[in-house]
Parts: sequence; C-alpha cells; structure tokens
Amino acid sequence: MAHEIAIGDADSLEAGQRKLVFIGGGRSVVVFNVDGRLHAIENSCPHNGASLANGRLDGSLLTCPAHGLQFDLDAGCTPGVGKLCLDFLPIRDLDGQLMITIDV
Repeated sequence: MAHEIAIGDADSLEAGQRKLVFIGGGRSVVVFNVDGRLHAIENSCPHNGASLANGRLDGSLLTCPAHGLQFDLDAGCTPGVGKLCLDFLPIRDLDGQLMITIDV
C-alpha cells in the first residue's frame, strides 16, 4: 500500500543541495535537487547497500562513497552496460510542501 508523507518545505532545498529523510522502519531516503529537478531515492546503493547520502554529486552524477560506483540521477542507473539502477520514490510539491510516496 502506498502512503504519501511530507518531508519539508518545497523552497528549503536549493539547486545542488540534498536532504536525508528517515521514514521509519530503518529506512531512509535522500532527496537531491539537481538544477531544479528533484530526485528522491532509497538511501541504499544497489551494489552493496551502502548509504548514498554523502556521495559526491557532480551535476546529475552521484558517486557511491563506499565503492565509487556512479549513478546518473536523471537516467536512474549506472552508465554503460551491466546497469545497476537506483530505487526512486515519487516526489511532488503540494501547496509548498515536498511530498514523497512510499510503500508501507
């Protein structure tokens, strides 16, 4: 079942910034603002489960701090063949509040 939760003011996340959100049950989500485009991902690298919250962000390219894998936040996966893909969550601005949809 899907559930929508508020994670903060829509104008609180400027371009180039990120926000780590704990959503309960040991889960966390990272929200990135890449040039005005919001991306909400599970805070778990699909390679080995490492946290992505502190990964280096260069444009839309996110580097996992544990093993150096790179993910294109616009495409959702690692570049090239043998793609590993991130788990994205729907995100939207609802009356000035950022809302993400999670499965519970």
